[in-house]
Amino acid sequence: MRALVLLCCFVASLLLPGQAEEADDVSEEAPLRDRSHIEKTLMLNEDKPADDYSAVLQRLRKIYHSSIKPLEQSYKYNELRQHEITDGEITSKPMVLFLGPWSVGKSTMINYLLGLEDTRYQLYTGAEPTTSEFTVIMHGPKLKTIEGIVMAADSTRSFSPLEKFGQNFLEKLIGIEVPHKLLERVTFVDTPGIIENRKQQERGYPFNDVCQWFIDRADLIFVVFDPTKLDVGLELETLFRQLKGRESQIRIILNKADNLATQMLMRVYGALFWSLAPLINVTEPPRVYVSSFWPQDYKPDTHRDLFLKEEISLLEDLNQVIENRLENKIAFIRQHAIRVRIHALLVDRYLQTYKDKMTFFSDGELVFKDIVEDPDKFYIFKTILAKTNVSKFDLPNREAYKDFFGINPISSFKLLSQQCSYMGGCFLEKIERAITHELPGLLGSLGLGKNPGALNCDKTGCGETPKNRYKKH
Repeated sequence: MRALVLLCCFVASLLLPGQAEEADDVSEEAPLRDRSHIEKTLMLNEDKPADDYSAVLQRLRKIYHSSIKPLEQSYKYNELRQHEITDGEITSKPMVLFLGPWSVGKSTMINYLLGLEDTRYQLYTGAEPTTSEFTVIMHGPKLKTIEGIVMAADSTRSFSPLEKFGQNFLEKLIGIEVPHKLLERVTFVDTPGIIENRKQQERGYPFNDVCQWFIDRADLIFVVFDPTKLDVGLELETLFRQLKGRESQIRIILNKADNLATQMLMRVYGALFWSLAPLINVTEPPRVYVSSFWPQDYKPDTHRDLFLKEEISLLEDLNQVIENRLENKIAFIRQHAIRVRIHALLVDRYLQTYKDKMTFFSDGELVFKDIVEDPDKFYIFKTILAKTNVSKFDLPNREAYKDFFGINPISSFKLLSQQCSYMGGCFLEKIERAITHELPGLLGSLGLGKNPGALNCDKTGCGETPKNRYKKH
């Protein structure tokens, strides 16, 4: 035994000092930070049953199908905005989208929030660009990987419209089901990192169009930055152009902040705003969170208390989106209905102007080309503003209708006054009733603290208006 001990000491003495220190470093695991604030803020330890919102969602779906979709299909709104709402999207959980340059910590942050580090569920991470797919992390009874072609073929999910981006993209789409309590209430989407020296066409699918699809449906958008990757190139500029109009959903995250000294962190924070200022043209900039989102403890001599408070604020932000799931869903459907109504009014105005300008000897194609090329000459948009309660800020781009009518001949549409039936009523009246009464009423029932499960379709009709419902007595 004594000889064995002497032999071990002799071998240890042969190690160079640096190698000995390295061996000590390997043997000592890096300390992990406490996760109790995540469990507490996101209420993951509470055993209360989830609220039953099925009746509200069923009523919302009925309102959409009976009052909004008929006008949407009649005037081919989907070909203008490329946004088709499915039943899966109406009933889906809130979606949190992670965007940003490569290797800034997006996948690591998801692993940290879900506590997946060193488990078979964790997303692969590394210093090089590791995420080449759009990865959807959702709840399931057991760990399961779902191919993109299967997700697109499943009509019960909200991802079936992604099939339009082609088979090359579906091969880059993957779903992962994980049995985690947080995923019962929310879905995470991890995206490929933006690489400025790579052209979009090299990806083999329309990357920007796919990003736009997820941006349009996200309830919360985390744009993650690394202090060493603050340069803004063409791809990042394109991404922020796509985020226009979604500023309220954007949260900027300056990750890996404990790698910097205080003075350097302040400089990086200012440089980040300087770089993003031309891209975010709003009065109030998005909220910026400064912390380090990974399981290892904060590095010594850094602002631990500040980073922890920032992290808790981000978790509260995430929890607020989850709690406001129904309100956001109803508001989203109402906003969609407003856009469909404006589109229908504009197409109707184009058609009415075309009919007014046509004579027996007129060339219909030339007449309508003149109208489309210069709609202001015929007061198309001004008439809509003057005769309807439409805001000028909600009007779509005039140029978009050149492409729209290039695909859809004006003769293929009917006037709004002709879109009525004795039994079904008028399309315009139904969508206006949904915008002004049914959807606000559904939203108000949540705001008053009523039990969502108490909304009975036998009493409300789930969007089918009961007799004399709006009649004043």
